[in-house]
Amino acid sequence: MIVFPAIDLKGGQVVRLAEGDMDRATVYADDPAAQALLFAEAGAEHLHVVDLDGAFAGKPENAEAVEYIIENFPGYVQLGGGIRNRETVERWFDLGVARLVIGTAALKDPQFVRDMAREFENGIVVAVDARDGFVATEGWAEKSDMPVIDLARRFEDAGVASLLFTDVGRDGMLTGCNIDATVDLARAVDIPVIASGGVKGIDEIHVLSLHAQDGIEGVITGRAIYDGRLDLATAIAIANRA
Repeated sequence: MIVFPAIDLKGGQVVRLAEGDMDRATVYADDPAAQALLFAEAGAEHLHVVDLDGAFAGKPENAEAVEYIIENFPGYVQLGGGIRNRETVERWFDLGVARLVIGTAALKDPQFVRDMAREFENGIVVAVDARDGFVATEGWAEKSDMPVIDLARRFEDAGVASLLFTDVGRDGMLTGCNIDATVDLARAVDIPVIASGGVKGIDEIHVLSLHAQDGIEGVITGRAIYDGRLDLATAIAIANRA
C-alpha cells in the first residue's frame, strides 16, 4: 500500500483546508519544493499535490510551485486541481507528472476522462469526492445529485489507474478517515481505491493496509503529518508490509 503525503497549494504556499473550505486554510510552509524534499527524506516515493486555486478556477493556478516540486522530488508526483482539458493534461505529463487526478470533469465530461485514460495508460486517477454520499465538484464547493458509487462504476471499463475517494466532510478535520465507506467502494468496483480525508493517526494506516487485498491501493495524509500526529516514516513502513 502506498502512503501519499499531501501538498495542497494555495497562493504558492503549502496549506491544509478544513472540509474543503478555502476560507479555513492553515499555512504550513512557504516553500513547497522544500516540503517535498522533507517527505522524500522520510522515505516517501510518492507525493500527492493539489492545486487548490486551480480546482476552483478550472485551470492551473500554482503552476510555478508545482514545477519546482516536480524538479526537486525524486519520486512520483500525483497532481490534481483544475485539470479539465487535453492541453492541461499533455502539459503536465510533458513536465514529468506521473499521474493526474481528475474530479469535476469526470462528472461533467466523462468522455474526456475516457479519452485521456486510453491515451495515457495508467496515468489518470478519477477523484470520487463525497459529501453526504453524493459527488462533490468544483473544488468541493458544489454537491451533485449523483451517488458516489454510480460515478465510480461509470469508469470501470475506462482504463483509469485508480479512484481517489475523499469524504469531504472529514478532510483536514483529523476526525478519522471514513474507512468503512472507502473499503465498501473498493469492494464494489474493479478499480484500485486510494483513501483520503481526515486521517488522524497510525492506527488508520494499519487498518487500511489490512484491506489492501480488497483493493485499497494507498492512502493520502496531510494535516496529521504536519501537526506531528503521524510519523511518515513509520506509516510508510507499515504500508510496505501490506
